[in-house]
Amino acid sequence: MVDATSAAAGLILAGGQGSRMNQQDKGLVTLGGEPMVAHVARRLAPQVTRLIISANRHQDRYAPYGQVVEDGERELGAFQGPLLGIAAGLLAAQQDDWLVVVPCDTPFLPRDLAVRLIAAATSANAPLAYAVAGGQRHSACMAASTRLLPGLLAYLQGGDRKVGLWQARSGGVEARFDDAPDAFMNVNTPEELAAAERYASQ
Repeated sequence: MVDATSAAAGLILAGGQGSRMNQQDKGLVTLGGEPMVAHVARRLAPQVTRLIISANRHQDRYAPYGQVVEDGERELGAFQGPLLGIAAGLLAAQQDDWLVVVPCDTPFLPRDLAVRLIAAATSANAPLAYAVAGGQRHSACMAASTRLLPGLLAYLQGGDRKVGLWQARSGGVEARFDDAPDAFMNVNTPEELAAAERYASQ
């Protein structure tokens, strides 16, 4: 455990519809003989104190990988986007200083993701940093101060759901990962899953 992440919990977002994956729960889609969430958890767990998983279905199947939380869809409607899952994660991580957030469909995450995100935020005196690699923004890969929870809840109650807008309003900054663009490979479709299988086998 590195010092910079000694007060950081990790959150895996697994609450999406999987609309481009034939409605499958993407975190449970098999990659290399294991559920995709297993790959993500194995990458993130050594970087944080504990893992939290936001999931609205198949909670029992996610439970072996961390503390499962639901994202409040009963109050705001189903499949409202990742910010509801982030809010649930921030609520569960209030004893920590930081929450390092990743999606369940990014199985090749950098092994130093947490420390670099938190370093980018703290060096800029910012409460949030998100990953950018090869000119592409990966908004769902971020480190957020747990103090952002009240502001996020107000943002959601106002009807907004855009991750990038919330990050901008919160004073978020970039964390550059130009040395590892493949680490943020998303697996959203069967074709991308096939590409990830090929990448994993290399």
